[in-house]
Amino acid sequence: MELALNVSYITLDGFFQVNKYRYLYFMIMFTLYILILCCNFAIVFLIVVEKSLHEPMYIFIAALLLNSVMLSTVIYPKLLTDFLSKRQIISYSVCLFQFFMFYSLGGSEFLLLFAMAYDRYVSICKPLQYPMIMTKNTISIFLTLAWIVPSSQVAVVGVLMANKKICNFTFTGIFCNNTIYKLLCVYSKAQTVYDMVVLSNVAILPAVFIFFTYTRILVISYQSCKEVRRKAAQTCLPHLIVLISYLCLCAFDVIVSGLESNFPKIVHSILTLQIVMYPPLFNPIIYGLKMKEISKHLKRLFCAVKKN
Repeated sequence: MELALNVSYITLDGFFQVNKYRYLYFMIMFTLYILILCCNFAIVFLIVVEKSLHEPMYIFIAALLLNSVMLSTVIYPKLLTDFLSKRQIISYSVCLFQFFMFYSLGGSEFLLLFAMAYDRYVSICKPLQYPMIMTKNTISIFLTLAWIVPSSQVAVVGVLMANKKICNFTFTGIFCNNTIYKLLCVYSKAQTVYDMVVLSNVAILPAVFIFFTYTRILVISYQSCKEVRRKAAQTCLPHLIVLISYLCLCAFDVIVSGLESNFPKIVHSILTLQIVMYPPLFNPIIYGLKMKEISKHLKRLFCAVKKN
């Protein structure tokens, strides 16, 4: 029975003194998860019900926030279960699924930011052509590709890993990220090359395009009137803040998994959690505070709730 358990399940060895602090950890993560759901759904609900927000930029923001909720839901419920369990284990198949969802939705985040950057570029640099370019079909294509392209490419990685033999049944982490590669007996160079191609397609190239786009917007805005500069700063700054913070956290993911043996367990766990804590929690706050139209409607919504 014990042999079968070892073959079927992976031990998650990244938790720090979970037996001693399990209820404290559970309450902290449960509170964060509820905050993530409430903050993100509040803005998504606002964008859905307010007709004045039925514009491409706000639709992409709603998609980004929904993507954050899905990413959180892949991680948080399993973490909460582990905090209350005597043994922190996960089956290899479920671990692969979590890995697949984590990086698929992570790639979608970049492509949604890519779509938002393109929308801002057309809006500011080609305002007369904006209605003809950013049609409902264009928005649908961007949203479809944002979720299909990363998932189809990461799925290939998952299938390749599912067919490989694992020699290590102890996972030095709290959820299944790219540290899962260290469970494999053999990791081929061909898969390394493919992983780099996927990383380029869903992260590096979109990030390069986004920075190029915003640079172009800033150049054109600087050469234009004060009103254009104000509009560019007002709508582009939140997107840049989100992009830069997300890039930093993705770099964390790579660095932490590569240097995990050099970190104490508690430090490793905290650094890993940053990736699934900050974007879904602070993205709605950034958009809620920095986007003038969203902020205005949020104030109205809260005032109406207080009156009732």
